[in-house]
Amino acid sequence: MTASTIQANETTVPMMPCVAVEETAEFFQALGFRVTYKQTKPYIYLSLEWSGFELHFRKPPKDLNPAEENSGGCLVWVDAVAPYHAAFTQAMRETYGKVLATGRPRITRFRAGASRFTLIDPSGNQIAFIQCDEPKELEYGGSQKLQGLARVLDNARIYRDFKYDDRAAFRAVKSGLRKHGATAPAVERALALATLVELAIGMDEREGIEEWTTELSAIRLTADERQRVEGELRNAADLRRWLTEDTR
Repeated sequence: MTASTIQANETTVPMMPCVAVEETAEFFQALGFRVTYKQTKPYIYLSLEWSGFELHFRKPPKDLNPAEENSGGCLVWVDAVAPYHAAFTQAMRETYGKVLATGRPRITRFRAGASRFTLIDPSGNQIAFIQCDEPKELEYGGSQKLQGLARVLDNARIYRDFKYDDRAAFRAVKSGLRKHGATAPAVERALALATLVELAIGMDEREGIEEWTTELSAIRLTADERQRVEGELRNAADLRRWLTEDTR
């Protein structure tokens, strides 16, 4: 018998390491998951269910370090990713009074138009929710179709939205502005400055924000260009609220 003769009705369920059963169960229950099985003896096993998928957890290896956040993980492919992020952040606010945006466990931020976000659980597992129409290949270094500062901004987008590496994105944009700022179109300079503001907020670093905002306000833009830049600034404002809002 070959794979071509088998009716396709398979279900794959990830099994991830778990260093703390109760803490893991509590975190996912706070997000709305339902515990379908839980035991600690004679061995660890935990299973959870939410919507149409399951997550299972098992005993971790002895040398596992959750702080490294490469314990395990899975991909959850969805038609539209934004509603999932909204559901989880709302559940966090209701349970914790705020979004868990730093530390562990946490949820990565989600920008309008993005195609993925990730949950990091107490054991350092990463559960990535990815939109089905997300591009299958990324051009690290920025799209080959772009030049100068535009390419730098595209590269920063990949660092920020796909690798969740704000610091690398921040360094890339600062370097790109120094190298290309003098010759780049006004809208690209403005987008780079707005991006720096957002990234600085995400990293909780205030130094430079006032300077970049002042420089940005001095750039002359068309109405359409200003709308693009204001979209980035709205992202920055939304991020500031997301990181600081406490509903308790």
